[in-house]
Amino acid sequence: MPNDSQNELTTIREGAGFASITDRAFLRITGSDAARWLNGMVTNSIQTLEPGEGNYDFLLNAQGRIQGDCTIYRETNSDPTEFLLATTSSQLDPIQQHLDHFIIMDDVELTPAYADESGLLILGKNATEILAKLGLPAIDPLHLVHADTEHGPVLLFSPSPTSIPRFELRAATSTIDSLRAALTIPELSPESLEHLRLLDATPLYGRDIRNTETARDLPQETAQTHALHFSKGCYLGQEIVERIRSRGQVHRQFTAFRLTGDLPTTLPAPLEAAGKAAGELTSAALVSLPEGPTLIALGYARREALETKQTLTYPGGTAVPQQNK
Repeated sequence: MPNDSQNELTTIREGAGFASITDRAFLRITGSDAARWLNGMVTNSIQTLEPGEGNYDFLLNAQGRIQGDCTIYRETNSDPTEFLLATTSSQLDPIQQHLDHFIIMDDVELTPAYADESGLLILGKNATEILAKLGLPAIDPLHLVHADTEHGPVLLFSPSPTSIPRFELRAATSTIDSLRAALTIPELSPESLEHLRLLDATPLYGRDIRNTETARDLPQETAQTHALHFSKGCYLGQEIVERIRSRGQVHRQFTAFRLTGDLPTTLPAPLEAAGKAAGELTSAALVSLPEGPTLIALGYARREALETKQTLTYPGGTAVPQQNK
């Protein structure tokens, strides 16, 4: 019989479910110089955002190494210089400190936002229908809107597009509790959300994208090209990003894998090809699919190993690269 995770993945693919959001934090960026200054701090184009529109971004150091990731939305109010940065909770303080270091003579203010509010995720093929039942509008990916509902005011936004529609709601805890009570769809487990992330080959900062003593990832290594804008002008780390683009490649590439063997007991797990180091696995799980339990992993592989289709092994089995989304 299908297990709970498989049932929940089927619910996501064919219907909709919900989950509490406990790992989300926000930074409000205001001031007359905010658009120009922020455009020079991240890898995507901020100055071209329309009200309510957002994009996915990396923050880099001068050596082009990733210091964090986030989604930045231009607020929908009449002030064109107000932006909302959404990231994971663990990144909020490092990102604020990183950005604050580069405010010199600029009229820019950084303020944590929505810290006392709660979050709710609506996810699945029929997610927009669920929003409508809650009195919320359907929005495109990478958009934001403030909505009034019978449950109370809600910030509704959608992150980067994935295989399944998803929407995040932010509001007072009492409002989120009222919205949850109105839902007739099942609650989704963290395990199923993690399995969906692996199936979508979405890297997670801190696990698949790292800034440590032993791993300092470059933007193009992550395969997240939607975070990069090559004609926006200068920004911190841009010289390295442009140099990589002009040379046409990086030495390793973020990749999805299917594993034959055992689930890695320790991550990251080294990859080898012909007895030589060839990359690493950074995330892995046994995922229940219609064809049966399948070991899915994410990680990095050397380009030459991928291009020559060398056999990649890890302690416990073989990793077969999958075509990136």
